[in-house]
Amino acid sequence: MHKAGNVVLGGLFQIHFFSTHPDLSFTSEPQQPTCHGFDVLGFKQAQTMAFAIDEINRNSNLLPNVTLGYSVYDNCLQLGIGFRAALSLTSGLEEQVTLHETCVGTPPVLGIVGDDASSHSIAISTVLGLYRVPMVSYFSTCSCLSDRQKFPSFFRTIPSDAFQVRAMIQILKHFGWTWAGLLISDDDYGLHAAQSFLSDLGPSGGGCLAYTEILSWGDNPAELRRIVDVMKKSTARVVIAFVHESHMIDLMEEVVRQNVTGLQWIASEAWTSAAVLQTPHLMPYLGGTLGIAIRRGEIPGLRKFLLEIRPDLHHNNSYGNDVVRFWEYAFKCRFAPPPAGWVEAGRALCTGHEDLGNVESEFLDILNLRPEYNVYKAVYALAYALDDMMQCEPGRGPFSGNSCCNLQRLEPWQLVYYLEKVNFTTPFGDQVSFDENGDALPIYDILNWLWFPDGRIKVQTVGEVKKSAFKGEELTLHEDKIFWNFESKEPPRSVCSESCPPGTRMARKKGEPECCFDCIPCSEGKISNKTDSMECTSCPEDFWSSPQRDHCVPKKIDFLSYHEPLGICLTATSLLGTFICAVVLGIFIYHRKTPIVRANNSELSFQLLLSLKLCFLCSLLFIGHPRLWTCQLRHAAFGISFVLCVSCILVKTMVVLAVFKASKPGGKASLKWFGAVQQRGTVLVLTSVQAAICTAWLVSSSPAPHKNTQYHNDKIVYECVVGSTIGFAVLLGYIGLLAILSFLLAFLARNLPDNFNEAKLITFSMLIFCAVWVAFVPAYISSPGKYADAVEVFAILASSFGLLVALFGPKCYIILLRPERNTKKAIMGRGNTKS
Repeated sequence: MHKAGNVVLGGLFQIHFFSTHPDLSFTSEPQQPTCHGFDVLGFKQAQTMAFAIDEINRNSNLLPNVTLGYSVYDNCLQLGIGFRAALSLTSGLEEQVTLHETCVGTPPVLGIVGDDASSHSIAISTVLGLYRVPMVSYFSTCSCLSDRQKFPSFFRTIPSDAFQVRAMIQILKHFGWTWAGLLISDDDYGLHAAQSFLSDLGPSGGGCLAYTEILSWGDNPAELRRIVDVMKKSTARVVIAFVHESHMIDLMEEVVRQNVTGLQWIASEAWTSAAVLQTPHLMPYLGGTLGIAIRRGEIPGLRKFLLEIRPDLHHNNSYGNDVVRFWEYAFKCRFAPPPAGWVEAGRALCTGHEDLGNVESEFLDILNLRPEYNVYKAVYALAYALDDMMQCEPGRGPFSGNSCCNLQRLEPWQLVYYLEKVNFTTPFGDQVSFDENGDALPIYDILNWLWFPDGRIKVQTVGEVKKSAFKGEELTLHEDKIFWNFESKEPPRSVCSESCPPGTRMARKKGEPECCFDCIPCSEGKISNKTDSMECTSCPEDFWSSPQRDHCVPKKIDFLSYHEPLGICLTATSLLGTFICAVVLGIFIYHRKTPIVRANNSELSFQLLLSLKLCFLCSLLFIGHPRLWTCQLRHAAFGISFVLCVSCILVKTMVVLAVFKASKPGGKASLKWFGAVQQRGTVLVLTSVQAAICTAWLVSSSPAPHKNTQYHNDKIVYECVVGSTIGFAVLLGYIGLLAILSFLLAFLARNLPDNFNEAKLITFSMLIFCAVWVAFVPAYISSPGKYADAVEVFAILASSFGLLVALFGPKCYIILLRPERNTKKAIMGRGNTKS
């Protein structure tokens, strides 16, 4: 189709499906290819270009005083024919070339709208790019065409496959489909899409491809059976088909034969609107398909323009033009005489006056303009670029010397410059501009194939994916409108492995894609608080993992508490011992004038009872939450109290020995060293030594509270560390030294003649005392945490009760139950009763 104008735009469209290849050998005359199989949609797209140019010519605000023309060629779906047409458009149609003329002036066409196939555009733009002839495609989506180094003058009004792939990934991510199969065509369209999927699916969507199969061109039933068998055996319930319509026709025949149902199909724009696949026979398999579709637009006035098309019956060559073929296609008629080899016998004759408005055809469908809308935008992009060029003011132009260009001496690369800057809004409200790669602002519609119970089929828009300069890529889906071809009427699950819940981590299966993994529970002390965690994180020092391993909880605090049974028993025992000491002290005070109380220095007995009371009470410092003051005081109080107690016993033993020694001739002098003052002084000195040891210990390396996490991972054991082991050992050693000395002296005095020899009681009490503390050392060392404190408290209480019972039990027995023995005569052994 041709129309004259001041400026001519070229067009490449698929008007026919296939062609008869001419003989291009050097031995034969050149022949024109013969095209067959009329494509009404390709014809509609070509007419859309004619309409856009006609509309621009009628617009006084756009390209005033300039008439646009067009020259449209058919590529017959063949690269060779399309390539030949592009070269014809750019080099001119003259049969003879005059060599002496200079190559100046406006080229035959300033730009080309087309081609539709990516492979065609790659080949054509590679050559046209050498001369910077602008080419604006309306249907070539290969991401490779965004390479500005290889295709410097290529533009397109359809998004690249790279964005189409990202749009599909957005859908996968939205529904949680991380496990999908991929079918691609064996050409640039499919192979580049596969590369984009492999590079983008994992990082952006967190998904994997269960399989990638290539659908080759040509008839190969065995290969189709193998591919469908792979789909059937795979656990992936989502299949992405980045193929052409013809591939899907062949594939679905095998899918139907093997009855492979239960798959969710995602269609690329190449077949998402294919009416040939929207049949009742295929809908049990393809129903619910989600497809990426070219943005639907509205072109006011296009239907009226299409209805005005009429075949030209007044020229001899009218039977060979495409309008004639369209007319025969639309009305199922033929013109007389019929073109040889074209129409079938038996058809009605065409008059050329039939009414197109009465024909139900997709040619007149203006509610679903998708490729046509891209054609419309491509024509307007070239027109706006020319208009911007015409607005250039001399001396302020963008070229060398601030010059402008004009239509008489226009170079194609100058138009490329203005195309890169073009920016306009269509009547439908879409903004059109090109980025640095020649790609328009991408936007896709998302279609869904509905299959109604009564058999009706409808393809409806359920969302869109677009990219804006400010918000980035946005996915909008109306899920309530989506038809799911499953019994549940819900989106299917398509994952290789179910998500790992909080408390577990992902462990990738060896030799399988990263989406296939096992869920390993976090180890103790580690957690994961989100789904599909790659690693478990350790809890802070004072925290531990919950039983579910999904959050950290404060560690249990463990110490010898007043509220636990062990602490209650020890506290009660301590208070009981204190109470008994107070009772015994009261008994002794009440009977202080009796012989058994006065014997062997009653003052030391009172001091011993007070020190035993302190021993019982100091054990309470080992119970409860350890604090600095309790840690410092507990061992000091323990050490001083026991030294005071043992010192009193030692002095009592020494007094016993001195008294019996004084009873012998010449022994009176020894008593002067054991008077009341000397006894008090000895106790004070011996106790002061222990106080000095405790002071040095507290000053040099004081005991302090410590949070111990070594005993239990899930507990914090609060304990008092002794600070200096040497200090603690000296404290215990000093007590032991005094105890052993008391035991030895009492043992020597055990057989002295007296009915009530207290040395025997002291010997027995010191034997109990030493036995308890000898057993204490290994038990204390081997007991962890609060049990070490319990062992020490038990040792304190056991030794204190041993001393209390051994020393004061017999005396209280005599005082309370056998008062007849509480006489000086009975004690001295001069009565009838033997002790």
